Amino acid sequence: MKKLLNVLYVTREDAYLAKEGENIVIKEYGKVIGRFPIHILEGIICFNYQGASPDLIKMCGDNNIIIAFMTPQGRYCGRYIGKSSGNVLVRREQYRLADGEESLEFVRNIVYAKGYNSKKIIKSFVKDHKEIVDLQRIDKSIALIDKALDDIKISQDKDSLRGLEGVVAKAYFDIFDEMILQQREDFYFVGRNRRPPRDRVNTLLSFLYTVLTYDCQSALEAEGIDSYVGFMHVDRPGRISMALDLCEEMRSYLVDRLCLSLINLRIIKPVDFEIKENEAVLLNDKGKQKVIKAWQENKNREIKHPFIGEKIKLGLLPHVQARLLNRYLRGDLESYPPFVIRGN
Repeated sequence: MKKLLNVLYVTREDAYLAKEGENIVIKEYGKVIGRFPIHILEGIICFNYQGASPDLIKMCGDNNIIIAFMTPQGRYCGRYIGKSSGNVLVRREQYRLADGEESLEFVRNIVYAKGYNSKKIIKSFVKDHKEIVDLQRIDKSIALIDKALDDIKISQDKDSLRGLEGVVAKAYFDIFDEMILQQREDFYFVGRNRRPPRDRVNTLLSFLYTVLTYDCQSALEAEGIDSYVGFMHVDRPGRISMALDLCEEMRSYLVDRLCLSLINLRIIKPVDFEIKENEAVLLNDKGKQKVIKAWQENKNREIKHPFIGEKIKLGLLPHVQARLLNRYLRGDLESYPPFVIRGN
């Protein structure tokens, strides 16, 4: 099993990354503000404009460490992964399936898992807070998700599955505000919006979805799977479609629950955001650090994986799913087993 190492998040806009020996050094205005041994890292995410030195990029490539570059606002720019790994036959099979309808079952499985997990998140929340939520409103959304789940089972083409995924997402986010119990005046939610997000809840969700997508991309590349060629998300220049596919089944469990906890436990507060002239709402540097700290702590929580039956760190979940996808592409599994929430 892959060892859970650390991801280095560089959130300072003016930071520059350089190499000194076997260390990654972070500088700001020429002054060293951080130093990390290369062997303790599995990835780097930079939210800065200064970039990294060629020597550092080469060292990361030699050590199979992916560097992802984002704008300070969290917009994905690109990434460096060094040499490709894995069996070329796996990628050939991936491309073959992506070009036809033989990947329909994979799409059905991940869309069903997304709907099932979304419902589980809602029902778990209602169980703990049924006295203070609008049960009638929530029951209506659950009924819509249940109907979509039934339709997903019998759907015979990808376009209809994409439409049903949209039905699930709308029903889920229509009652997402019911699960915000604290700071409601400052953390209101009336639906998903992005590019740019225009409220604090959407800013949190978009930021964490970006981080999850990076983790999924890293896991896929480590298994020799092309993160740009998906089965549900269609090809588009620059779009990491397979990473987005893999995210779908884990979004509510890894991101949405954490987002709600950050708000309801008052870990994140209005002062951790800034509002631009165009009404875009962004996390400031302190806010990013709080969110990343909570994300990293959550990755160390243990769960029992529903398919392999082993206890794993939550941060390894994308890697386990990528490995299962690899086994499916190799023909070792008849179908891809998506992650589904078990228990209460």
